[in-house]
Amino acid sequence: MVLFFLIPLGVLAQKYTGKRAEWFVHDRFGMFIHWGLYSGAEGYWKGEKLRYGNDYAEWIQYRNRIAKEEYLKLTDRFDWDKINPEEWVILAKEAGMKYVTITAKHHDGFALWNSASNDYNIYEHSKPKRDIIKELSAACKKHGLKMGLYYSHWVDWEHPDGWDHTKEIYGIDQEAYDGYWQEKVIPQMRELLTQYEDIGMIWFDMWFHHSETVVSKEQLVQIKELIRELQPDCLINSRLGLSVEEDSDVDFRTLGDNQLGKNKLEYPWQTPATVAHSWGFHATENQWKSTSTLLRSLIGNVGLNGNFMLNIGPRANGEVPYEIETRLKAMGDWLKTNGEAIYGSGAFDLPNDQHDWGLMTYKLTGEGTHKTFLHLFNWPLNKKLKVSGIVDQPRKIYLLADKQKEPLNFDFNQAKITIALPDKPMNQYVAVVVMEFDDKPQIERGLAAELNAGGYSLDFNNTVSMNGETKIITPSRRGSIPRHINVDQPLTMRWNIFIDKPGDYFFDTSYSNQATGSNGQIMVTVGNDKLIHQTKPTGKTVGEANNRWVIDNFASNRMGHINFGKSGFYDVELKLMSDLEKKFKWQWLWLEPIN
Repeated sequence: MVLFFLIPLGVLAQKYTGKRAEWFVHDRFGMFIHWGLYSGAEGYWKGEKLRYGNDYAEWIQYRNRIAKEEYLKLTDRFDWDKINPEEWVILAKEAGMKYVTITAKHHDGFALWNSASNDYNIYEHSKPKRDIIKELSAACKKHGLKMGLYYSHWVDWEHPDGWDHTKEIYGIDQEAYDGYWQEKVIPQMRELLTQYEDIGMIWFDMWFHHSETVVSKEQLVQIKELIRELQPDCLINSRLGLSVEEDSDVDFRTLGDNQLGKNKLEYPWQTPATVAHSWGFHATENQWKSTSTLLRSLIGNVGLNGNFMLNIGPRANGEVPYEIETRLKAMGDWLKTNGEAIYGSGAFDLPNDQHDWGLMTYKLTGEGTHKTFLHLFNWPLNKKLKVSGIVDQPRKIYLLADKQKEPLNFDFNQAKITIALPDKPMNQYVAVVVMEFDDKPQIERGLAAELNAGGYSLDFNNTVSMNGETKIITPSRRGSIPRHINVDQPLTMRWNIFIDKPGDYFFDTSYSNQATGSNGQIMVTVGNDKLIHQTKPTGKTVGEANNRWVIDNFASNRMGHINFGKSGFYDVELKLMSDLEKKFKWQWLWLEPIN
């Protein structure tokens, strides 16, 4: 196990957090700024669009094979008198962001500060002379935000011995590359760490492990030790080239670009993400994410103990695209009301995606109150919110947006909380319901939640156990062929559910049978009750018209009904048996109360 300084669970939301990273896991939300010479090109060079499908505008020098001398001419497109980094910081603050990270040197090797060690920098090529890092540092200090610096250490298209991907063809030896490292990387890092007061983090961008690159582990340790010497509290991310598992002195893990969390992690981690698609400004950008999507990404990461760093790509005059500015301000408005569910919050013990109405976050307040936050993306039509899996009764439930904290009525039954909601949410994006407890609420692990509309969907995601070897087949043909398993041997699955309202429940199951007759048996067992279904032919269907898109049909079949005589916990067991010569494909089991 990686060793970190242990922080009491009542102080931070996750167990293995270094002392340096306490602010990071509390603040959760930050701004990323991609701005440099490429901002003047806006995704086009001499009328030609960027030569790559991902359309990342900041890569235009490499993709369109632009010579350094011509690339520098982009400085003529910058309005140096109008560019004001303080405006970016103010926007970050309005968005509810707590830190700002800017591309001090991107892959093009052009520095945004007055670098004495390399004259390929903004101070030498701006009119009037500008030091953007100095100005941003002052603005962050003025407005109370931490400043982080992105530094491309592995890739550098300016230095003759820096790495660019053409060296996969022409090669470079370790001695030459170390010349770049000692001549440019180390001196520039020393400048950044000594000239701009406190640096919150150095954000590196090597998306491979060092063993797959020209960079040596010794070089990475050298740069890490320099940071520890000059700025002991500065955070270092895993894209340095050292994973958090490999080196406990790496402060947080960086996921892939726009890669959201899937699993709860007990050490600090972060998603770098974009509002649009490109990171640097692109003139023909049209892939803007909605405010709701961005909020869901932030909430989803926090609900798994993660951070979210959202990028802006200002133009060459410093302006932030309208679509980005409006979304950030809308997120800030939401956080003014609901920030308690984000800042200082983290994962709850239930799976974050257990319920179909939204996501959950959790915190222990300084006053000793345990709060579980329910983030509702789907306001229930029947105004009843169902929470499955908590076995302690809340002392109070209310809407976070309600300044009066008027209590909401609710029913508690062993492991089910049913909350009576008002007709409309108090927020147009994501409503937040707060459940308060005197102690951390205990949970029933492995419980399949009742869906908001009523009923239980039982599949591979929420099974408690699966006995028998099988492979889950991922969706294909644009999802028209759903996820399923091929039943080629006996298979037993089991789920745990909580029945709140006793009575009769229908059982349906979905499968595909391409035989002309029955080719298997599906059996459901609940206590002493059994339902046995002989598979029926389901035939074919068409996935898309006029495309010769004929696929196997997956059909829902009624198996029968079972009476649940009282409320409580029940095991639902499913056995699948197939004719070895004529196999069928199974998808899901569904049960719902008979009205």
